[in-house]
Formats: sequence, structure tokens, C-alpha cells
Amino acid sequence: MPVGAVLISPDGVTIGEGWNAREATGDPTAHAEILALRSAARLLGRWNLAGCTIAATVEPCTMCAGAIVAARVDTVVFGCWEGKTGAAGSLWDVLRDRRLTHRVQVRGGVLEQECAALLQTFFAGRRP
Repeated sequence: MPVGAVLISPDGVTIGEGWNAREATGDPTAHAEILALRSAARLLGRWNLAGCTIAATVEPCTMCAGAIVAARVDTVVFGCWEGKTGAAGSLWDVLRDRRLTHRVQVRGGVLEQECAALLQTFFAGRRP
């Protein structure tokens, strides 16, 4: 599945990356954002990713949004909105929920048509 994510440090350096690996690994948590967060935390040697930005192909789901909040990431940038599972404003808004101790800045719809085209092409050959 062509869903990817990169984590960028406050100085603009890529410090983590991931792509959807659920099928390849059999791990239900192997979403692109989770793998990018793990990669960055390993590199930096800490869980707190304050000041960082994560960019993803698709709006994060609830699990990924929760992990992004827990990691104290400052900003999420994504391409496609996901009306069925999105947790950055589509279905839920976990990232900006005022009841949580940390809120994330959200910028959705960046290169939306290009991201949507990737997914549509991928699924066109797999769904009847």
C-alpha cells in the first residue's frame, strides 16, 4: 500500500521514515506513522519528539494520531483526507482535542490530488 510518512526535525532533517508494513510484517500497528515515530525515537534516543513535523500520504488514523500526540510532535502534514478512519478532522480530531495535554498543528490536503492518485492507482488493480 503506497502510504508513507517521514519525521522531520526542527532543523529540517529527516530523522524517521516509515511505510505501511502491516501485510509484510503481520503487525497491526505497522502503520507508516508509527514506524516513522519509532525510527526517529531510536535515532534520537528519546520518545519526546517535540519540535518535529510528521508528513504522511494520508490523514492519520486514531492509533497513529494518539501516538503522535504521545510523542509530542508539533505538526502533522498530510495529503488525503480519510473520511472512514481519519483522526485529524475527518471522522475524529484527536490531534487537536482540547481535553488532551498536547495539541498538534494540522495541515491537511497538501498535494491532495497527487496522494489520492497514488492510492486510486494502487487500489484500481485490487478491487473489483
